[in-house]
Amino acid sequence: MDERSLPDANLPPFEGGRSLLLGGAAAGAAGLLLTLIGGFIAPKAALYSYLIAFDYWLGLSLGALALVMAHNVAGARWNVVIRRLGETIAAAVPLFIVLFVPLLLGARYVWIWIDPPQELAKETLRLLQYKKPYLNFNFFLARAVIYFVVWSALALLLRAWSVRQDESGEALLTRRQRKLSAPGLVLLILTATFASFDWLMSLQPAWFSTIFGLYVFTGGFVGSLALLCLIVTGLRSGDSALGKIISADHQHNLGKLLLAFVCFWAYMAFSQYMLIWAGNLPDEVTWIVARSRGVWRPVGILILLGHFLVPFFLLLSRDLKRSRQGLAAVAAWMLVIHYIDLYWIVMPASSLDGLGLHWTHLTAFIGVGGASVAAAVFLLRGVRPLPVRDPYLEDSLRYVQP
Repeated sequence: MDERSLPDANLPPFEGGRSLLLGGAAAGAAGLLLTLIGGFIAPKAALYSYLIAFDYWLGLSLGALALVMAHNVAGARWNVVIRRLGETIAAAVPLFIVLFVPLLLGARYVWIWIDPPQELAKETLRLLQYKKPYLNFNFFLARAVIYFVVWSALALLLRAWSVRQDESGEALLTRRQRKLSAPGLVLLILTATFASFDWLMSLQPAWFSTIFGLYVFTGGFVGSLALLCLIVTGLRSGDSALGKIISADHQHNLGKLLLAFVCFWAYMAFSQYMLIWAGNLPDEVTWIVARSRGVWRPVGILILLGHFLVPFFLLLSRDLKRSRQGLAAVAAWMLVIHYIDLYWIVMPASSLDGLGLHWTHLTAFIGVGGASVAAAVFLLRGVRPLPVRDPYLEDSLRYVQP
C-alpha cells in the first residue's frame, strides 16, 4: 500500500451514539426495575437470572481488557485502529461494582454455603464447615473488592494513557501500556479465575475443578471477540469514518482470533471433562452427571455443536472471515451460545428437574446489558474513536494479510 492510498486517520472526537446511549440507559433502567420486581415475587429465580446476566456482560468487558493487554504484550501493531473499541468496552468494568450490589443483598438465595439448610446431607454440612475459612461472607466480599479494584485499575489506566496520547503523542505512554500489560494480564487471569470459583463454582460448594476458571474466562474471551467482530462488521457496513479506515484485513484477523479461541475453549471444556471422567471421583463427577442427564442433556449437546463444531468449520473459510455479513452472523451466534453456556453452568445448581425458565432471564439480560452498552457509549463520546497519535498507527493502516 503506497502513501497516497492511506486513509486519513486523524478523526475528531466521537460525538455520535446519542440514541444508543439513551436507548441503552432506558432499556437498562427498565430491565433492572422489572428484575427487581421479579425479585420480590420470586427472589431465587430472579437472582439466578441476574447472576447469569451479570457474569455474561462482565465477561465481555474482561475479555476485551485481556485482548488489549495481550496485544500490548505481543507488541502487535495491526490492531491499533480497533484498539479504542476494546479499551472502551473494558473501561465499563467499574459499572459492575454497582451492579454487584443486588447479588450481595440477596446472597443467601444464591450461594447455599452462606446459610446452609440443616436438611443437607451430613457429609455436605461437614464439608462446608471445613471450607468455612474460605467460604464465608466477609472474606467473599473482601475478595470481590480486590477483583474489582484490579480490573478497574487496569482498564482505566490503559484507557487513560491511550486517550492522553491522542493529544501529547508521547511514545512513553505506549511503553507504559506495554509494561503494565504483562503483569496485568497475569493478575487479570488469576483474579478472574478466583472470581469464577467464588461466584459460579461455589453454587455447588461440594464440587471443584481446577480448570473451571479458565473454562469460564475463555468463554467470556470468545464472547468479547465475537462482540468486536460484530461491531467491526457493523462499522464497515455503514458510512462511519472509522468503518472506512478498518479494512477487510483487520476484520480477517479478528475472525482468525475468533477461530483460534473457539478451539481453545473446546480444549478447556474437553480437558475438564476428560480429567473428571478419568478420575471418576464422587465429589467431581456430580457436576458433569447432573448436566448430562434429563432436560440438561440436549442443552449440553447444543453447546458442543454450537460453541465448537459449527463455528469451527464455518470459520475455516477465508471468504467468510472477510465477509461482513458472514462473520457478523457467526459472531452473533457465538454471543447467543455463550449465554446458553453460562445458563448451563448456573441453572442446574437451582433445579435439576427443569430448565428453570423465568421471565427475569430476559429482563436481567436487558437490564445489565442496556446499562453496559450505555456506559461504553458514554465513555466513547468525547474521545477520538482510534488512537490518532499512536506510534504504530501507520503500521496498522498499512497492514495487509500475509
